Amino acid sequence: MQNEDKSGVLPVTVRFGSFVIDSGRRQLTRNGVEVHLTPKAFDLLVLLVEEAPRVIRKDELHARLWPGTFVSDATLVGLVKRLRRALEDRDTRAPLIRTAHRVGYAFGAALERIEGSASPVSRWIVNGGRRIALVDRETLIGRDPSAAVHLDAGGVSRRHARIVIDGSQAILEDLGSKNGTTLRGELITEPTTLYDGDEIRVGPILIVYRSAERGVSTETTT
Repeated sequence: MQNEDKSGVLPVTVRFGSFVIDSGRRQLTRNGVEVHLTPKAFDLLVLLVEEAPRVIRKDELHARLWPGTFVSDATLVGLVKRLRRALEDRDTRAPLIRTAHRVGYAFGAALERIEGSASPVSRWIVNGGRRIALVDRETLIGRDPSAAVHLDAGGVSRRHARIVIDGSQAILEDLGSKNGTTLRGELITEPTTLYDGDEIRVGPILIVYRSAERGVSTETTT
């Protein structure tokens, strides 16, 4: 059986205008460049696209986006505004997201479903001359011999940090290490999204995060 994404609908890849949304990878791109959306805004977009052109009532959106939790209408309105801003949805004559006043919202653009177009992403860590593939949902970095990214150096904690694969994203998290984890030159204090080429300093050790679509050649530099 096909896996469902976090919005509760089956994975789908759809094009509208210059945008492509891949719900399985939880990724929205415009002309091939990823557009940042918060997880909840992405879930809202997937719901609207999957149900288009039907108007989804506000109470249904509340139930599907925040199951078992009470949130005000203002929260939904704010979420719609953020999504419209990310989509640059400014044409009031032909909006991407149409408001049915006092009822709900609908997706208004023409949609083209893309069959079989999902392309898995290869992810790896470069440590000196080593290239370590990130194949599991969670990859441990540290001095522990069982760590997938094993860094045997003073200043590296046994369980120093981890990389978690969440849909299309790779997220770096420090695990309470003694000397901290630095990303892009700054000490991280909360889970942070990784991007291709990011430099990570684990204690005294510098490693590089790399990613690419399978079949696309990417030069590895150290």
